[in-house]
Amino acid sequence: MDQQFWCNLDCVPTQVSQWFDATVLGVLGLLIGSFLNVVIYRLPVMLEAQWKADCADMLDQVTPATAPFNLMLPRSRCPQCNHLIRWYENIPLVSYLFLRGKCSACATPISLRYPLVELLCGALFFYCAWTWGATPTGLAWSGFAAALLALGFIDWDTTLLPDDITLPLLWAGLIAAALHWTPVGLPAAMWGAVAGYLSLWLVYWAFKLVTGKEGMGFGDFKLFAALGAWFGWQALIPLILMASVLGAIVGIAMKFSSGLREGGYVPFGPFLALAGFTAMFFSPGAILRFLGL
Repeated sequence: MDQQFWCNLDCVPTQVSQWFDATVLGVLGLLIGSFLNVVIYRLPVMLEAQWKADCADMLDQVTPATAPFNLMLPRSRCPQCNHLIRWYENIPLVSYLFLRGKCSACATPISLRYPLVELLCGALFFYCAWTWGATPTGLAWSGFAAALLALGFIDWDTTLLPDDITLPLLWAGLIAAALHWTPVGLPAAMWGAVAGYLSLWLVYWAFKLVTGKEGMGFGDFKLFAALGAWFGWQALIPLILMASVLGAIVGIAMKFSSGLREGGYVPFGPFLALAGFTAMFFSPGAILRFLGL
């Protein structure tokens, strides 16, 4: 009995440390989630402005000077009344609850997505710290989760998967494998990236040759390559099956509810992201078991 008592007592510091690490990283995730809201909205706008400027340069046209617009400037404002959001109105989750989901100046409702992204990011960071601790592995998977979260929402809104996120995510997966921060060896991660890109590239061209239409974007190739780098080439089939099943279910539901966009398409990136989260939580093999394969 005494031995059992001291054994249980020895476990207390470990449990306290686990809770502390997970809580600290969870709070960090809330802050990162607040920043992701900025990225999700502003990055596509920044890319569109850059594309227009590049086109104007190619045509030797003069582009009019505009105010700086990036991830830092201008400061966040209410889109309805242009009220400048103060720092205490931008505290993750807390400010939304305190303001009752409305602008403090004009009472325009604030989208529920903002606290949802913050909460999701905080929960993902908490999970990573709880599972792997405040270690390089835990931090690596936290970064993976944040990038995947941003990509999923951006693609859903705009059908864009920016290279600014997909390519660093791919390289991060290879580096994490090389440093043994993931259970995937570097050769498996490298071939996962290669096979992930080429597989969807081949599907894209086969579909285009048969139908004359583009079935997906190049961003999907890069995101799938990034998932291959993080989970290895062995995970590609479970990941694509999971993403396809989820996409089909949501697409059919949107069709029956008349929720499909013009052209009748559903972006594939969010479902690749969901498959990536599923693999992070349960492992790629669990996806096959879930699908009954």
